[in-house]
Amino acid sequence: MLSAPASAAAPPLLSLGGLRKRYGPRGPWALNGVDLDVAPGEFTVVLGRSGAGKSTLIRCINVLHRPTAGTVRWEGRDVLGLTPAQLRAYRRGIGMIFQEFHLIDRLSVLSNVLVGRFGAIAPWQAVLGRYGASDLHIAWEALRRVGLEEYAHRRASELSGGQRQRVAIARALAQQPRMILGDEPVSNLDPATSRSIMDLLAEINERDGITLIINLHSVELARRYARRIIGMAEGRIVFDGPPSALDEGALEAIYG
Repeated sequence: MLSAPASAAAPPLLSLGGLRKRYGPRGPWALNGVDLDVAPGEFTVVLGRSGAGKSTLIRCINVLHRPTAGTVRWEGRDVLGLTPAQLRAYRRGIGMIFQEFHLIDRLSVLSNVLVGRFGAIAPWQAVLGRYGASDLHIAWEALRRVGLEEYAHRRASELSGGQRQRVAIARALAQQPRMILGDEPVSNLDPATSRSIMDLLAEINERDGITLIINLHSVELARRYARRIIGMAEGRIVFDGPPSALDEGALEAIYG
């Protein structure tokens, strides 16, 4: 009796093939042949020393930096061949959080969160700050998710570092993204605040199913929160596995 064939694995959400990047025609390779598939709903942490290529990887995924060679595919579609309008639509599905928060300090917390709606409204609405009821509802819900509703009308400059990063996460959530990329989002925070931010990201991943790719320096945080760890050195992936496999040999390959 023939057994039924096994069901095919779900296709990756994001697929990188032979990705290479260098800055300048004779510069060193910041990325040097990166192959990576990321499934929907993954929580992946990227580890590596400064200069290993972590930030370049993040910026090539959403084409803030255009790769020198290789492919970036989103659900099988070639991202690097998109028109400018199509590329803007692609980026709407990817939220970004940064080490330096990238908030507009003179604006209110709510206004900063509403920046996440820019891709969903007409350009003239963004310029004039004209938001519909649905956009305001989405922004308020994002603030509620990060626990900052009572700070909505304060200037962003009045907040602590941890609060500012929560605003940045709310701004990303306001995009209603399918993926969030984080470039060292807790490097400027104290250990307790770093854990609270990582707790929040883990809750978003678990509850909303949003795929996360987060660059970190902390091996401890990577082991505690990631379901998959990518280790990079000199622009290459030198480790790819679960936290339980991150042994001394893997750490030596990543950090030297």
